[in-house]
Amino acid sequence: MQTIQLSQDNYYTSDINKEYMSVSLFKDFQKCEAAAYAKLTNAWKPDNNVTALLAGNYVHSYFESEEAHEKFIEAHQDEMISSRGASKGKLKVPYQIAQQMVERLESEKAFQNLYLPGRKEVIVTGKIGGIKWRGKIDSLVLENDYFCDIKTNQDFHKGYWDPDERRKVPFVKAYGYYMQMAMYKELIKQTFGNDCMPFIFAVSKQTPSDIMAISFNSQQDELELENAMTTIEAFQERYRAIIEGVETPDRCGKCDYCRLTNKIVDFVNASDIEVE
Repeated sequence: MQTIQLSQDNYYTSDINKEYMSVSLFKDFQKCEAAAYAKLTNAWKPDNNVTALLAGNYVHSYFESEEAHEKFIEAHQDEMISSRGASKGKLKVPYQIAQQMVERLESEKAFQNLYLPGRKEVIVTGKIGGIKWRGKIDSLVLENDYFCDIKTNQDFHKGYWDPDERRKVPFVKAYGYYMQMAMYKELIKQTFGNDCMPFIFAVSKQTPSDIMAISFNSQQDELELENAMTTIEAFQERYRAIIEGVETPDRCGKCDYCRLTNKIVDFVNASDIEVE
């Protein structure tokens, strides 16, 4: 199969999704193979929280460039700009909060010194065990060997139940950010030859917003990064085979897609119903 040249214009297209694995796609397969495959092949479109997605993209586009931010607002003004009443012509409340988040980040010296100087939205590619991967770096500073990512979150201190560890874990682990940072480190190294340190600048969706600068320098963090790459290596061949139609995806039986498409084929014993 001929390789498609990656660009800002085609990065999120269906053809690129099928050719290159990404962290977001991998995480989709981890949650439910059947749902991930249905989404990838456009057989099913998840009912995402559009407002939350747009608010997050509002923050990211602002720090990408003035042109990118203006283009983003123009493309989504019907959803983001009020068209009636006293607030006509102004940002709707969720995007007022997003603007507050922007201002909160912008006011921090650490963010100004570390994030703002970097090259924005840098596409990186590579291969893990012969399988092609792609990533897009929010802010890359090769001359100082580090990269930064912006994350928006409801509450930094909320715990998320991890069924494998049987305990609550922080949002960084719950949302797969160890995996993202580990893969980005590897792809930057393959693309540019630099061994870069990852940083996250997180801003909360609260009013007022909280802010946090996150590093991955502890022994536990290094172990989590290594474990994330081990997980990728363990599952990526199966997911690649599913994408190529060689393997049949498994159903989790509990996600939105599975609930929508579940069929009654037999009775389940009352005592055998699974609980979490």
